[in-house]
Amino acid sequence: MLNLAGTPPLVAMPEVESRQLIAADLRMLISQIETNMRRIATAMEQEHGSDPEGSADVFVLDDVTPRYATAIAALDAGRAGLGHALECLSEAGGSV
Repeated sequence: MLNLAGTPPLVAMPEVESRQLIAADLRMLISQIETNMRRIATAMEQEHGSDPEGSADVFVLDDVTPRYATAIAALDAGRAGLGHALECLSEAGGSV
């Protein structure tokens, strides 16, 4: 549930300008999600790259890959939802 109690009141503006601002925010959120997905992928590579592959002396007791994979899947779902919202917005009022 959204808590909008702390948000400032919206300023009245033309519908087209409002849609453009919303679309810009959605694009920014999508970009931030993609940046975080790349960061998670880099962290996964660094953690796995620090262990010599094929070493019989290395045992991984706490594999963080499932947590990273879950985080990436959640971010991907959020990105898809935001992309859909952006699509719906553009369908509602032309190109944004």
